[in-house]
Amino acid sequence: MTSAPDLPAPGESKPILIPGAAGHIESLISAPREPASSAGFAVICHPHPLFGGALSNKVTYQLASCALKAGFHAARFNFRGVGKSSGVHDEGRGETDDTVAVVEWMRNRLPRAELLLMGFSFGAFVSIKAAARAKPKLQVSVAPPFGKYFGNAARPPRPPCPWLVIHSRDDDVVDYAETQAELSHYDPAPEIASVDGAGHFFHGRLGDIQHAVTDFIARHWPR
Repeated sequence: MTSAPDLPAPGESKPILIPGAAGHIESLISAPREPASSAGFAVICHPHPLFGGALSNKVTYQLASCALKAGFHAARFNFRGVGKSSGVHDEGRGETDDTVAVVEWMRNRLPRAELLLMGFSFGAFVSIKAAARAKPKLQVSVAPPFGKYFGNAARPPRPPCPWLVIHSRDDDVVDYAETQAELSHYDPAPEIASVDGAGHFFHGRLGDIQHAVTDFIARHWPR
């Protein structure tokens, strides 16, 4: 498949300002060295903007790395009000629009590619909200904080695809038991990869994320 001219060359990354509802969305688009036989692209959402979350977050980077190793393009981006992205923090509402805007931008340039939608913490919840509009082929959520940071926001609909949730039983920010209780309301329930001994940010445990995501893609991506 031939890439659009504004996408990076194979094995390279390119900063791009993508148009969004609040203005520019600062993005970093990366291309795989060897594209998968069944084309795909990943959009990855970062953790909470008011607590230092940005596209440079190491878990966000790890998720993008998993996508690239699977042969997909990967798009990381800053939510509104972060870095060079226009606008101000909107408690997940406008950030959902940002996510959909990046998905649509990528889809316009890779029209035959399917979407892998991923997010960490705040970004996991936002990407779950975005799934109803973005219609991913696969969904990955790392430590999604249902309720936390989102006030009385309703539980988002279940993503319309195979869905993996990765969460540490020893998460010191997002309560593991609360997440499990929220996930039990979904039918069918998502696949859950539970990790012992890792905190919220998976310090020294990024390999657990890589293993779970790589296995999930291998089992569910169309061939």
